[in-house]
Formats: sequence, C-alpha cells, structure tokens
Amino acid sequence: MFALKMFCQWSCISQCSLLWTCVFISAALRTLAIPSNEVNLLDSRTVMGDLGWIAYPKNGWEEIGEVDENYAPIHTYQVCKVMEHNQNNWLQTNWILNEGAQRVFVELKFTLRDCNSLPGGLGTCKETFNMYYFESDDEEGRNVRESQYTKIDTIAADESFTELDLGDRVMKLNTEVRDVGPLSKKGFYLAFQDVGACIALVSVRVYYKKCPSVIKNLSLFPDTITGADSSQLLEVAGTCVNNSVAEELPRMHCSAEGEWLVPIGKCMCQPGYEEINGTCQVCKAGFFRSSPQSSGCNKCPPHSYTNVEASTSCECEDSYFKRDSDPSSMACTKPPSAPRNAISNVNETSVFLEWMAPAETGGRKDVTYNIVCKKCTSDSQLCEECGSHVRYIPQQMSLRNTSVMVADLLAHTNYTFEVEAINGVTTLASLPRQFVSLNVTTNQAAPSPISFVKKGKTAKNSISVSWQEPDRPNGIILEYEIKYFEKDQETSYTIIKSKETEITADGLKPASVYVFQIRARTAAGYGDFSRRFEFETSPYLAASSDQSQVPIIAVSITVGVILLAVVTGFLLSGRRCGYSKAKQDPEEEKMHFHNGHIKLPGIRTYIDPHTYEDPNQAVHEFAKEIDASCITIERVIGAGEFGEVCSGRLKLPGKREIPVAIKTLKAGYTEKQRRDFLGEASIMGQFDHPNIIHLEGVVTKSKPVMIVTEYMENGSLDTFLKKNDGQFTVIQLVGMLRGIASGMRYLSDMGYVHRDLAARNILVNSNLVCKVSDFGLSRVLEDDPEAAYTTRGGKIPIRWTAPEAIAFRKFTSASDVWSYGIVMWEVMSYGERPYWEMSNQDVIKAVEEGYRLPGPMDCPAALYQLMMDCWQKDRNSRPKFEEIVSLLDKLIRNPSSLKTLINASNRVSNLLVEHGTMETSVYRSVGEWLEAIKMGRYTELFIESGYTSVEAVAQMTLDDLRRVGVNLAGHQKKIINSIQEMRVQMMNGTVPV
Repeated sequence: MFALKMFCQWSCISQCSLLWTCVFISAALRTLAIPSNEVNLLDSRTVMGDLGWIAYPKNGWEEIGEVDENYAPIHTYQVCKVMEHNQNNWLQTNWILNEGAQRVFVELKFTLRDCNSLPGGLGTCKETFNMYYFESDDEEGRNVRESQYTKIDTIAADESFTELDLGDRVMKLNTEVRDVGPLSKKGFYLAFQDVGACIALVSVRVYYKKCPSVIKNLSLFPDTITGADSSQLLEVAGTCVNNSVAEELPRMHCSAEGEWLVPIGKCMCQPGYEEINGTCQVCKAGFFRSSPQSSGCNKCPPHSYTNVEASTSCECEDSYFKRDSDPSSMACTKPPSAPRNAISNVNETSVFLEWMAPAETGGRKDVTYNIVCKKCTSDSQLCEECGSHVRYIPQQMSLRNTSVMVADLLAHTNYTFEVEAINGVTTLASLPRQFVSLNVTTNQAAPSPISFVKKGKTAKNSISVSWQEPDRPNGIILEYEIKYFEKDQETSYTIIKSKETEITADGLKPASVYVFQIRARTAAGYGDFSRRFEFETSPYLAASSDQSQVPIIAVSITVGVILLAVVTGFLLSGRRCGYSKAKQDPEEEKMHFHNGHIKLPGIRTYIDPHTYEDPNQAVHEFAKEIDASCITIERVIGAGEFGEVCSGRLKLPGKREIPVAIKTLKAGYTEKQRRDFLGEASIMGQFDHPNIIHLEGVVTKSKPVMIVTEYMENGSLDTFLKKNDGQFTVIQLVGMLRGIASGMRYLSDMGYVHRDLAARNILVNSNLVCKVSDFGLSRVLEDDPEAAYTTRGGKIPIRWTAPEAIAFRKFTSASDVWSYGIVMWEVMSYGERPYWEMSNQDVIKAVEEGYRLPGPMDCPAALYQLMMDCWQKDRNSRPKFEEIVSLLDKLIRNPSSLKTLINASNRVSNLLVEHGTMETSVYRSVGEWLEAIKMGRYTELFIESGYTSVEAVAQMTLDDLRRVGVNLAGHQKKIINSIQEMRVQMMNGTVPV
C-alpha cells in the first residue's frame, strides 16, 4: 500500500497511511452540494481517469488512484519527503479555461501530518505548502520557469493528524479557499509547491461566481459573471418579458458574492394586460386597461362597452360621449340641459344676470356658461352683437359661477342676453344650443369719461385745449366742465364750463406745467372726470432774462465754495484724529478684523491645507489615522466623485461601535486625485462643533484610501424636505435653520469661508439636527449641475452665490450670509429650486437689477425679512451669523412672533414678470400646466371637477383645491403659488386670456 511506501521509512511507525484518511472522507465529499451561483472550471473529484497533472521532480508529488466504499474513483496527490533536506516539489494542473471570469476561487481539501508526531521531531519537516498560478492564452505556455509563477498564498492546515489518528482512522480533513484575480487572459495553470511537508491533496475545485438568471418585476436578468473586484457591483440591464413594457429601464446590481442587489426600475404589463402571479394576463371582453400605469383590468365604465379581449379602452354608447382628456375610468356623458330660472337686475347701464344650474348636467362636473349679448330694436325684431366695448365681470365665456355683471351698455337701449350651458362633450354632440334668454332695457345714465384731450395753441400765459365727445354719451350732452391747476398745486384749481369741445385757459404762469381734467353732463348728471392731461406754457423770451440769472449764479458759486471748505476741513480733522482706517478696503480690513472683532490669542484659526508642501503632513496633522480592520462596510449608499460612499460600522479599541459614513477612493487614482480627496479631510479635521459634520478619521496606510465621518440617517436636507413636504411645524423648521446658522457662525469665527452653502450640502440626522458638510468646493463644483462658468474661469453655484462673488470672486463670510438666505428660502419652501427654471444668466441679470425671491407660502414675515436682509446688495449691510443666531433664538423663545405671515400681495409684488427676466409660460391645457409644476398626478381630478381651462384654474382658491382632492399641505402650497403667479401674469398682460 501507498501508506507503507510513504511513512514506513520510520521503523517506529506501523499501520500508518494517508490513504486511510482519503477513503474515510470520500463519502462526505460526494454529498456536498454546489451553490447555484458557483460554476466549476475544475473539480478533481469528477475526473474518471488520471488527472494528468505534471509533477517535478518526478519522485516528488505522486498521484494515487483509489476507490471509496461505493467504488467511486478518488484521485489524490501525495508527498512526504520529510527525511530529506531542501525539498522543492512542484505539481502543475492542466490548463484551465476561465470562461470569461476575471476572478476565480480555488477550494483545496487536504490532510497533513503533524511534524511533532514524527519520530525524532524532524527539523526538516514543514506543515505548510504554497499555491501559485500562471496566466496563458493557450496550453502552449505550460513549460514555464518557477520565477514566472505568481504566488497566491501559503496554505497551512487547521487540523493535522498523528500516528494515533491513523490507528483509529479519525478523519482530519482541511478545507481552504483562496481567490485569484484579476485575470486578463483566456486561461491559467495552478501549481502547488511542497517544501518538506507530509501532505495529501485530496481534491481541488476551481470555480467562479455568477449571479444566476432570474425574473424579477417582470424583467429577465441573465446569468452574469461577477466582477474582478471583491467590492464591485455590476449593473445589469433586464429585459421585459411576457407582454410587458418598461416604465424605467429595469436594472439590478450583481455583487461579488453572486447575489442580485439594488433593483431599479421595473416592467409593467402593456395596455390590455394585467399582472397576475408574475405574468401578464389578457383583459377579458367587457374589461380594459388603458396604460401600463393603470391598475388591473377594469370593467368598462357606465354607458360604454367593449366586445374584444386585450382592450385598452371602451366605446361610448349612442348619444354618450367622452373627451380625449377624460380619464379612461370616467363614464361616458351627455351635454347639459339649459340653465334654469334666469333673472336680471338693471342698474342704469349695467345688468346683473343670475340663473340656476341645469337640471341635467350630463353626468359631468365641468359645466360652464357662456353669455351672448345682443342689442335689439324697440320691437326686438332686429338684433346685432353688442360689440367689444361691453365689459363682463368676471368674464363672458367659460363662467363657473351662476351670475355675471354686464357693464358699459348704452342707456335707454333694449338688450337680449342668452345664457348657454356647456360641458366637456358639448362640442362632440351635434345638438342645438342649450340656453335661457332674457330681455332687458337699460335706464338713463351719466356719460362715460372723456378719453382724449388735445393741446392747441400755447402762449406764455395761456393754453388752448380740445376734446372729443365721450364714447358713450348716454343721452344729449348739455355741457362740459373743465378743471385745471398748476402741477403740484392741486388744492388751488379753476373750473370752466363750456358747451363746446374746446376752450382757452389764460392768466397762467410762463414755463409752467398745468393739469387738465374734463367731464360731460347729461340730464342724468355728470360723468366721471377724465384722466389727467399735462400741458406746459411757453417760457419768457426777453433778452434780459439771461442777465437776471447772474446774481443767482454768483450766490450759488459762493455757497458751493463755503460748503467745500467745510467738508475739506472736516475730513482733514478726522484724519488727524486717527480715522484713516475708514478708507481701507474691506478686504484689507478683514486681514486684521473679523466680524467687527479683533482676533484674540488662543482662538482657533482655520489653516488652509494647500499651504503645506506635503499634503500627507496636513492630513496627518488634522485627521486621525484609523486601522482598516476597525471598519466594517455594510452597504453602498451613493457614489462620490472619487469613489463609492458607503455606510458601515466603526469599532475603535476601548470604544463602543458606532455607525459611520465611509467615502472611498477608487482604484487607479492619480496623486492629484488623492491629494484633493484627502484635502477635504484636512479641512474637516480642524472643526469641532455640533452643527458641523464630524470627521472620525482617515485610512491612508492601506487600500482603499477612506474618509470616515459620522453617519447622518436622513441624508441631505433638500432631499429630506422634499420627501416630507408640509410635515413639520414652523418651530421645527426654525430650529433647523438655527442649527445651520450656529455651524456657520463657528466657521466664520475660525476665518473659514464655505463658498458652497446650500441645502444639498446640509446633512440631517435622526433627531433633525442639521450639520454643515461638503468642504471640497474647488473639486466638487467642476461636475456640479448647479454651477456655471464665470469670467474668471472656474465654476460657482450661481443660484446660491452673492453678486460680488459672481462678478469679482470676492468670497467672504458676508457672501456665505447671502447663501444662507437662499438656504432659508429652500427650507421654508420644502426644497423648492431657487429661481425655478430660470437660466443662470437670467438669475445673474435679475439679481443685479434688484429682483429677490418672493417669500414662500405661509412663511412668517420675520423670517422673510431676515432673508431680505441676507440679500442686501451691499455686503457690509448684511447681518453677521452671530446676529442671525441671536434673532432666531428670540423667535424660538417667542413663537407668537412667527404667526404673522407675509400676505399674498407682498409675495407676488416682486415676481419676475415685473422685471422682465422670465419668459412667460403659456400653457395650452391644465394637464400641461400641472406637468410643468410636477403635479401631473392631479390632472384627472382637475378635469373631473370641471377645471378644464387655465382661465378656470386661475380663479381657484384653497377651498377649491381641497374639494378637487388635493389634500397634502405641501402640494396645496405649490399649486396655490403657481396660481397666484398666473394671476399676476394675467393682470400684466403676459398671459393671453
């Protein structure tokens, strides 16, 4: 037997064999199941014949072929040259094709003899062996030198057997797994080096890991080989199956362990099909599904039908209709009947019309009314349209109210008014108009105001004016009344009455401006005065007038000289009194002063790490080095500029374990990238404040290089606010702002200017504590979508940056205060984008012209005033962070001071339309408007409630919104804001109605 050949070189050993171990473990080997995510490239247990591996020298490793108790073949390689010195026995496998895997695993099962159990305790005996590999694109590269192999590891046994074990036939089987990679060629050889051990290599299995094919969210993800890096996540695109379509491209990530992680997107059953038990089933006759976003197959709504399978819509029954914009779940409807019980009330030349809603609305809620006005003869036989001079309050067409005021009619005139009821399907049905008619006669009325006054001949003491008869005299003009007075002397005026349409006013002062107003009188009385018209008399023409100015000029020059002497003396006396610093440039003053205080000894001052010649010195001076073994990475939570951002745990010796965030520097970095990456840690490490993100330490002495900070559970402030729109009290929001201001006061006191203060760079923990973060402006902004180029090169975040920093790159604590004002606006508007969809250039132009963001809805007046103070154009007029913290503390102590809100007129008075800096958006439909403000989910509710036009929407109130079904406070705010802006645009004539 091989056992005798191998071990019985020592007379003291009897009945000893490695072979016994192999026989007794073989059954256990064959019962092991291979995981579904592992693919074998080589398994010596499955080879029926000789393995054919090459041993060098030939008397070293020896292949032993045996069978187990089930007569299944077992192949082992054994070596036991422990009696001889300087052993170097090599065993090389066949060429192994890696099948595209870049990282493979080698599983070894072996037994090993305990050197201490050998007679005499041989000094040459070893208890380890080495494993190597060599890459090759084909089998021709088999004959290679030892130096060409790459070492994988030294393999040691956890369990070794003794002579006693051989007698008792005790199983001592070791299993070791090592990974190999990254691999770049088609295949490779494995080699095992024995340097004097007594070992039996029972089995060798080489495999790689894959993420097995799977169907998830109606998406098929194929077999995917894992990546070369143990921490790499491979993004894999899925394929929609079984009558499904992609809402968002389905993707999953294949981990290094062969597990599918982080599903993104999904497939949905296409219209006409619904998901049942993971498959898409056809909608039966009488049921439909209109879009992938719809719920399952729905029964056709009332007054509609379908007789085929896989229907995406239902057809309306005869005499019933549906608009294209109606939701698919809405019933087919009819036009309304005529309005009921119409009445009129005449007031001189105005008529108030009122009516009741139709008895039959057709099954719709979007009933509106149109008014048709006709002017008729006395017998009402001949009628014509009333004309454009007639006014309708609030409007003539698409009225939602059941009343209207018609003004500016003619006196003593017969009119016929038709009030027509329509709804969304009126135009689809070929039916007669459904209206109710009223006949009225207007009363006597005063004339309308005169609209045009013209200046005639002008002299130094008189002005002639003429005018036209009023557009609506409403009877015979009996006379005109002309009122005039010298400009700015309105309390002293003259009135002239005339039956003609022209007069001459005399006795006036030369070279003076006079104001004229004219009104007409009929038997019904005087009409209103016209608007003011200003005309100027002629100046003096006498030659002496120039000479008369000489004394005045002489006096003016004398007074000017005296004033100049006084000012000069004051300035000189001030300079002698030691006030020369008042003329210093603020930047020069900042070198000696900070926030108006002299910097005292002992106060920490920020040190720029870029001033260090060796960046490593800076990071080790300000940041603590952490051993990588103390860090456990749990999951990837994002991607930074230089690598992944993960969450994990930090357990330092003698301290409790804490959650941390870990930024990693990806492989293949340049020295500049490493320096920039660690530069942020060098900055962060200098700060110690409860509202500044805390640096735990860095890992620089092993790879990957890491920055470890405290973990903030709620992420960035802007995203957190958007997710929780309208969910916090004003006091909670002010508390968040107070924390940010406190952190910025600390940075300002240290002499550090942040330059990129924005809600996206504020992190929030589970207790709603806000902490300032992101101290790497110079590198981050290069890829920041919020940044824009300036004339000096480099990028800055325009929407958050003070005007002087944009124009001249003057970054100071005062420019950080401007940015803080923008952060306040973001917080109070729950993460809304500053300046909305304006371009960066439009923002620069608007701010330069004096535009400031309007106050967010329901914002306390005190907070909006603080925002406006932060946005003072003169940076020296802005409050200091110390003052901001003090003010916020007072507001928190006195919550009643936050109850006064800015009113709607103040909110919209500063809108962009007044400055011409924003192109007006003209929306063609309610759906288009809602999509533009990212509220498209409410389109169906608006249409069902009858709000089918932008004009109708502009009349909505908060109560109307609630009746429609908009119940979230944040969404109500957003929609009401947009409606208020729409109204202002309509008043300014920027939106056609």
